[in-house]
Amino acid sequence: MSYSVQNIRNVCLLGHGGNGKTSLAESMLYLTGGTVRLGNPADGNTVCDYDPEETRRQISISTAVAPVEYNGCKINVLDTPGYFDFSGEVIEALQVADAAIIVCSAKAGMSVGAEKAWKLCEQRRLPRLLYISKTDEENSDYNAAFDTLRERFGKNIAPVAAPIWDADKKVIGFIDVLHKRAFEAGPKGERIEIDVPDDKKPVLDELYDALKESVAETSEELMDKYFSGEDFTYAEMIQGLRQGVKDLSLFPVVCGSAVSGLGTRMLLDIIVELLPSPLEGRPLMGENADGEVDEFVPFPGALPAALVWKTVSDQYGKYSFVKVISGNLKPDMQLVNSRTGATEKLGRLYVMKGKKAEEVKELECGDIGAIGKMEKVKTGDTLSDPRKVVKLEPIPFPEPCYSVAITPKTKGQEDKIAAGLIRLNEEDLTFNWVNNAETRQMVVSGTGDMQMDVILSRLKSRFGVDAELSEPRVPYREKIRKKVEVQGRHKKQTGGHGQFGDVWMRFEPGDTEELQFCEEVVGGAVPKNYFPAVEKGMREAVVHGVLAGYPVVYLKATLYDGSYHPVDSSEMAFKTAVQIAYKTGMPQASPVLLEPIGELKVTIPDSYMGDVIGDLNKRRGRVMGMNPDGEGNQIVEAEVPMAEMGRYAIDLRSMTQGRGSFTFRFVRYEDAPPAVQEKAIEAAKAMQEEAD
Repeated sequence: MSYSVQNIRNVCLLGHGGNGKTSLAESMLYLTGGTVRLGNPADGNTVCDYDPEETRRQISISTAVAPVEYNGCKINVLDTPGYFDFSGEVIEALQVADAAIIVCSAKAGMSVGAEKAWKLCEQRRLPRLLYISKTDEENSDYNAAFDTLRERFGKNIAPVAAPIWDADKKVIGFIDVLHKRAFEAGPKGERIEIDVPDDKKPVLDELYDALKESVAETSEELMDKYFSGEDFTYAEMIQGLRQGVKDLSLFPVVCGSAVSGLGTRMLLDIIVELLPSPLEGRPLMGENADGEVDEFVPFPGALPAALVWKTVSDQYGKYSFVKVISGNLKPDMQLVNSRTGATEKLGRLYVMKGKKAEEVKELECGDIGAIGKMEKVKTGDTLSDPRKVVKLEPIPFPEPCYSVAITPKTKGQEDKIAAGLIRLNEEDLTFNWVNNAETRQMVVSGTGDMQMDVILSRLKSRFGVDAELSEPRVPYREKIRKKVEVQGRHKKQTGGHGQFGDVWMRFEPGDTEELQFCEEVVGGAVPKNYFPAVEKGMREAVVHGVLAGYPVVYLKATLYDGSYHPVDSSEMAFKTAVQIAYKTGMPQASPVLLEPIGELKVTIPDSYMGDVIGDLNKRRGRVMGMNPDGEGNQIVEAEVPMAEMGRYAIDLRSMTQGRGSFTFRFVRYEDAPPAVQEKAIEAAKAMQEEAD
């Protein structure tokens, strides 16, 4: 069944891991007939957690789509992961959602994940409501959870539901404030109306009055009516609430239990009645055909355009998930990919429900679906009609902040790892990798250790390659601190022509990182035609220093004397001679190891300042300053050796309970302390022995 844009809701579920987002999506599907049984993440049989890794770990790793059909509307529920290592999946979902539901647990209240979700919604000006989950479980405290939300967000929090407890403090139902009715959940999660308990009637009146006050503030007309003591009609209440949600002055709070189905139908009602359709959603920014920045709002009658917001490339095939921005999509349509300029012929169209793909003949404006087998299309691409080419803003993925070296357990399988990473990177753009020729390692960079562990598991299960992770080697440098003059003489007699090259070299500290090669030969002691060979020999030599084999920088090498043989001298002989001089002279020139230093900017709440600065001191960091960011956080700026930053992403998350973030970029090299030099030299020797 197809739905017009007015009857579509694109909603993403956000919040901390373990707060019940996947269970809530499952409850919505089950109660609307989308599934025949209620799945449970612990049993590995939910619609949204279908990947083997998700089943094994019992957590969500990627965003899944659960289309829910309810009261003539199609609600595309985007179930996002709650663990911070998979924040890229959340960013993708936010790019196409028109509203968000922030799921908070009645056991934990406003968790870090909910705080982060709120901040992401604020940045995007995204309408949202809050859902307090697990209200009927042991040790849950709805009132404490609600008070935390009210304390954090003030009067903008508007409760539209509240639990009903029995004498033993067990939740047996809930009050629907908007309709002034009470319900309990039946054996299959159905909603059964009950009388509002006498002791809850004052609570209901109080909540309804608070809701009326919130509604009155959404327009002058309703404000006048409120102050004149008139009651609002149901339509006026809905109109005011809808307006308040849209302009971000109201954030409804719903409660329930996904397991029993308590409150799920009310949540669905609220989604349909109060959350915006794609027509009313936040416009996307992008460029038109002339390269001018413009806003793009979904429009059914316009030429077709769609944003590719996610790619799945696994054993089920390759699917490009799209949101239709304007017009309708049909199979075999010819659309232009604005990134490549190439015309792409659309494959089959699908509506996804977890891993299940249902083929459709058309995707309506505002809807979310998938296109099969679009091999050249990537996440973030915009597909549009050739008559009106559109390029929507890129998805703002977080920068990788955690790096590890990856090696196969069986030698010779490096190519299999690289091929696997290419495929996995089609799905997850939050990690990248490089083959570092200098440290002789393949280094993968991403968001954290859990993401890396998932990459390892998928390399094994999908591509049959066993790999292991280790700390990446630090790319040190070497330099000299004093001037030396040495001879390099290469003489070899092999019968017939021999080999002869003789150079006197001066090595001294230079002004630039690049090798400075000079010549001061007088009287033709070394003919000019051998100068390029001497320079080439030097450039090859400085790639490996004499301390630990790292490249040599800030070196000035001067050829000032030497001798040659008219028959036996050759370019190769002089090249060898200068390399002999290098190996002889460099150890005498007081060589020292240089370590890379980076500029670190850590954003943290004030309360963690002492812990973070203490930790930076342990890492040999130098704090350069602190600045407020205007959102209650401090930005600590410091210079820290790169060798001390290996696990910083994980340690900062632990120190700040996930509230801290940072950026780190290389700035320069500095002399390494003696203890660091010794350790690096020992490691280099061990690496050389292993290679031999």
